[in-house]
Amino acid sequence: MDLKDQLKNLFPDYEPEETPDTNEEKSSYWLQDDPIICKYEKRKGKPVTIIEGYNGANSDFKKLAKDLKTLLGVGGSFKNESIIIQGDYRDKIMDFLKENGFSVKRVGG
Repeated sequence: MDLKDQLKNLFPDYEPEETPDTNEEKSSYWLQDDPIICKYEKRKGKPVTIIEGYNGANSDFKKLAKDLKTLLGVGGSFKNESIIIQGDYRDKIMDFLKENGFSVKRVGG
């Protein structure tokens, strides 16, 4: 006898509320209205992709940086309210951000 059966025995008139399906994938990041800026630079002769303009919590920012680095299989860092990814991956990053519900603006070429 599980908990629902026990409740039904104690309260025969009680009808449990329908719980909505939680199978829908929700973005695990805090979404904002302003677009995130994705730009390309060369630093010390090497290409880097910089993501700026995200104003969520630091924990969300670090999680986003980790997920991007894992997706691309490259190194990177989180410094001064920006994510720095090694290499020119603007297209893949923009696709990933759009899939997660962000609005993205491409800067620099």
